[in-house]
Parts: sequence; structure tokens; C-alpha cells
Amino acid sequence: MVYNREGYAPWSLTRKAGVQSATVDGTIEVPQYIQPTLDTGFVDEKGDWKGIKSSDEQFRGFTKDEMVANGAAVLVPSGPTDPDNWIDMTGFKDIIIAIKPSRDGNYAIQSVMGSDAYSFANLNPIVAASGIEVLYAGNNGFNVGVDDSAEALVSAAWNLFYVKDRLLNQKLLQFKITNNSGGDANIETAYMRLV
Repeated sequence: MVYNREGYAPWSLTRKAGVQSATVDGTIEVPQYIQPTLDTGFVDEKGDWKGIKSSDEQFRGFTKDEMVANGAAVLVPSGPTDPDNWIDMTGFKDIIIAIKPSRDGNYAIQSVMGSDAYSFANLNPIVAASGIEVLYAGNNGFNVGVDDSAEALVSAAWNLFYVKDRLLNQKLLQFKITNNSGGDANIETAYMRLV
């Protein structure tokens, strides 16, 4: 297969003069093959490179709260340092929440704003641990993005919850897990973000 052919340069002076036949120095090589391209991002309006997000390949933000009393709540993730103690969903659409309790029973799960020790974009303070209000298609008003008051969890195994669309691009996200199992429980959590 021929990989290059010669064609008239659209800016050729002889072509401009109206000569349609072959000209001296009036041709260019034109590639005749398919070459794949890869789109890995873009330059934004400020001139900064922004890469395209990809889904997390593994769960992250592992947190373990021990001896959580019945009726008590924990905020997760709650890692020791910034940014291990909140979730940044910027560029992500969905999230999978993984919860592993040490006791069978009901647990409440709610999406909340993270700590007021950190800014939400450039806003500070924010109402920490308040439900993240979302207006989504089919609703007449705002509702907390994730607000499940009684989810039956199995102990000593990871219980997975897929949250679709409701928390997309949310900054400074945490989850409030309330132990309603009837006794003290250890609660382990992790998350995975998806584009």
C-alpha cells in the first residue's frame, strides 16, 4: 500500500495563478494511512492542562471505627491527614460504598458535607456533617443525595452500595454511618469512584 502521495499544495503560487497542471515546488506529500490518536485531556480556558479522569481501580479511603455504640454515628472516611478524611468526586459520576460491620443488623447511611476545617472549593466555613442536598430528575425539591435510614448489613463481610449520579462532582464528601444494630460494633468502610 502506498503510504504517501503527492498533491497540490492549496497555497501554491502557481495554483493561485490558475495553473492546474503539475508545478515545480507546488506539491506536498499527503499521508495515506490510518493513525490512531489518544485523547488524554484538554487545556482549559486558563491554559492549564486537565487530564481525563479514570475510575479508581481499587477501593480506597479505608477507615475502621471500633466499638461504635448502638445509636452512635461515625463520619467516614476519617483518615489521619488531608485528603484522607473526605472524598473528592470532581470528575467522577458514580461511587461504590463498601461497609464491613462486626455485627449483623441495621445501619443508616447518609451523604454529608465534610469537616469545616477544609474549604469547599473556595468557601469556608461550610455546615459540616450536614446532608448534601441534591435536586435530581423526577423530584419536586431538594433531597439528601444518599439517605438510607435502615440498611440490613451482614457482619464480617463487605456490603457494597452503588450510588449512581446523585453525588457526581461533589467536593468534600463524607458518609455518616449510624449503628442501629442493637449493640456495639466495629465499622470498616472504603469507597471506589467511577467515571
